[in-house]
Amino acid sequence: MDLSNIWLLLVPPIAGGIIGYFTNDLAIKMLFRPYKPIYIGKRKLPLTPGLIPRNQERLAKRIADTIMNSLLTPTELQRLARRLLHTERVQGAILWMLKLALEQVQLDREQKSAKILAAILQDLLGESVPRLLKVLARREDFLETQLNQIFDQILLEFQLDNKQASKLADWILQVALPPDILRQAIIDFLTDQNIQIIDEGFREKSSGTYWVIANLFGLRNSLMRLRTYCLDDKEEANTRLGELVEALGIGKRLREWLQSLSLQNLPVLTVRQLRKTMRDAVRSYIQDQGAEFLQGLSQSIDWEKVAALILNRLRLSGTINNSIEMIAQELALLLERYLEEDLEKIVAQAIPILSIDQVIVERVKATSPEQLETTIQGIVKNELQAIVNIGGVLGVVVGLMQTVLLLVRGI
Repeated sequence: MDLSNIWLLLVPPIAGGIIGYFTNDLAIKMLFRPYKPIYIGKRKLPLTPGLIPRNQERLAKRIADTIMNSLLTPTELQRLARRLLHTERVQGAILWMLKLALEQVQLDREQKSAKILAAILQDLLGESVPRLLKVLARREDFLETQLNQIFDQILLEFQLDNKQASKLADWILQVALPPDILRQAIIDFLTDQNIQIIDEGFREKSSGTYWVIANLFGLRNSLMRLRTYCLDDKEEANTRLGELVEALGIGKRLREWLQSLSLQNLPVLTVRQLRKTMRDAVRSYIQDQGAEFLQGLSQSIDWEKVAALILNRLRLSGTINNSIEMIAQELALLLERYLEEDLEKIVAQAIPILSIDQVIVERVKATSPEQLETTIQGIVKNELQAIVNIGGVLGVVVGLMQTVLLLVRGI
């Protein structure tokens, strides 16, 4: 066999391998290239741009439909949500947010948190609470239990001790009823009409020796002289009254009386009536003037200073720092119970809001053909190269079959 015959037998498998290899490689590249249409004059060349750039919008829709119908189904999204919202993960997220909020409060240099808290407290005490109290005070049983408890445990058992009674008795005798006020009270009481009534009553109702004295001397002249004495000799009258109060031991008697003063000494029916009267008075006051009182109180308080004090207390409170984990755990359990009941509804409502399919379509459409080719080749590079290699192998096989036919025919 000469050299020409050998060359004739080798050409078919070599040519077939080359053609098969480069044909598959060209076909794969034509999926993406050219990236843009090519025009000759006003006519666009066929097969331009490549298959995928030419159908990129339809491809994006098909990818989105495939993902939403096969991969991200509502059931799968619920499973993913349950996995994502596991109690430990949710607890960790809530704990992180609580710590972050506490740190923000601690690092707040411009007192923004204090201003916000101050506005909340002012609105609460100045607006919300008065309106609420005004509505609740219309009820017959408003604060009934609390006021009864205050009356029974504080007012009913309240009794002055010796020191308190002494101070109160001294105040009454020195401030409320000093000799000058007693003198003026005597003057105001001893009017001509009152003197006449006292004198006539003494004459009519006295008997025996007192009747003789009443009708011979009477009380009219004595009472008029007493009034004149109090009017003309003020200083001396005040001195005599002071001496009389001291001589009669009125301070001691008043102190003893104040010490013995207690609601427990009153009849049960009277105590019950006092308790009901106190409750009705408090309810009536709250209903009529409680709102105005709280609003005035709210306006008189420096809420920013109060809020700053509260926040400073929170910053330094060890209880808050120690209870954050417990709060996070309770919130996580509460959220878990809520999600067990309504997770399916939440996912069903979230899918249209998220518009995942539209996001996929827009992302695929926004991806340039170059990026799309790079991405796909990065994912299935080995598989695409295998297709090219298989094309070359098949070309060699076809060429060998042609060589075998030539040998059978005897060249």
